Amino acid sequence: MALIDLGRGGASGGGRGAGAGAAPAKPRLVMIVADPGRESTAAMEWALSHAVVEGDDILFLHVNMPHPNSGAAGGGAGPSRTGSGGSVGSPLAALLGGGGGGGSGAGADAGDFMEAMRTACKARHPRARVRAVRVEPATEGREAKAQTILAESQRRGVELLVIGHRRVSSFLGFRSANGSSRGHDNTAEFLIEHSKCLCVSVQKKGQNAGYLLNTKTHKNFWLLA
Repeated sequence: MALIDLGRGGASGGGRGAGAGAAPAKPRLVMIVADPGRESTAAMEWALSHAVVEGDDILFLHVNMPHPNSGAAGGGAGPSRTGSGGSVGSPLAALLGGGGGGGSGAGADAGDFMEAMRTACKARHPRARVRAVRVEPATEGREAKAQTILAESQRRGVELLVIGHRRVSSFLGFRSANGSSRGHDNTAEFLIEHSKCLCVSVQKKGQNAGYLLNTKTHKNFWLLA
């Protein structure tokens, strides 16, 4: 199976395609959808290890969905569902070194999860320009989160969009318009289908088992950790 083309442009590492005397390439903007849950943390881990290169700009985007709508239709775990924003033992705390308490940006509650993600990113790529942005939903309805992320990615000129993929059990009774059971993540699939840039959904398979990736052209692409 062919590897996923992440649109880096040039050789890995620093060049991004600039030859001798050529003007420096415009930084590539990588957007990572940020939520206080293990799916979002896995997406960040994969992006920082396998997708981001020197010279990239990184933007963490969180959509402030109302709590009553942060369940299955939201496509991502809301704060009330996971509570894993930066507490001891959370995926983010482990990524930041597993320190105790509220040290160095890990935060003691879910409200600090974006700063924890930004801190982890800067630790891995200290020279990268990293921003964390919260936005309100641009629309209403079942696909409000996905449509808001899509609109922001297009408005900002994102070249690579990364989102954690949450499997939804069909036992929950999640059904599509034609009545069939839906055992997958609506937000990730909407973005893969409609994004003009490359969108990669990431699902971590166990602590050291690797990642399951999906794009418009690659389905269930297995990548070892």
